[in-house]
Amino acid sequence: MRRKAPRNGRPAGGRRAFGAVAVALLGLLVGAAPICRAADAPPDPSVKAPDGNALVRAAFDHYRGKASSGTAEMTIHRPDWERNMTMDVWTEGDAQSLVRITAPAKDEGNGTLKKGQDMWLYNPKVNRVIKLPPSMMSQSWMGSDFSNNDLAKTDSLVNDYDHRVTETETRDGHTVFHIHSTPRQGAPVVWGALELEIRDDQVLLAERFYDQDGALVKSLTTSDIRLLGGRVLPATLRMQKADKQGEWTELHYTKLSFQDSLPERLFTLTNLRNPSS
Repeated sequence: MRRKAPRNGRPAGGRRAFGAVAVALLGLLVGAAPICRAADAPPDPSVKAPDGNALVRAAFDHYRGKASSGTAEMTIHRPDWERNMTMDVWTEGDAQSLVRITAPAKDEGNGTLKKGQDMWLYNPKVNRVIKLPPSMMSQSWMGSDFSNNDLAKTDSLVNDYDHRVTETETRDGHTVFHIHSTPRQGAPVVWGALELEIRDDQVLLAERFYDQDGALVKSLTTSDIRLLGGRVLPATLRMQKADKQGEWTELHYTKLSFQDSLPERLFTLTNLRNPSS
């Protein structure tokens, strides 16, 4: 069920967005008893509502783990054309990630490095590393429907928002938590509100992004839920803008594994320019 988010009167605190990609995908339920009731049934005061913040934090950890590496295919679809890319992806903790394009040949070697809130792009054709200024963070990443912010602010969902479970439902044998997320006071975010749907096995089903006036801007949906790297995860994520129904970008993981750590040299500007592995 889609609901329009209420107007958020709190200041945005800047023009930085939450990163949905790395994101967004969920973890172990902490100290919360699932509740599921009919839409017209009154709430039972004896049943403790799940902790939305704990659900989102644990779900984020479930997807990223301590460290991960994988391969993904991206499809950028437009009504009159379609573009495909293949990329290798590495993450460690909340703050470090590296994406390197491996195909097609014309894009091979392009890379994106994220450390903390800083982000760099590398273009092998000009052999140049560029640190993205704030003015470029809202721009499209590689022409897709994901923005540079979506890749850079992967931990913003956990750190910059408060999360409240608004309802639960049963779907395909699972309890699904509907979560309404609002920015914390002074948080450096652009979205006025977010809405999440998280399954009881830590699978993110959907995320919707609303502007400061409560209007839906874009939506992330997931599918192809299966075992990846020993964890049940959605292999496919689709980002679509609300006002452009014929345009979308799909990210599909073909391989994903989890580790305790990765070599620190992976997440360096030297490796971004000159891959060592």
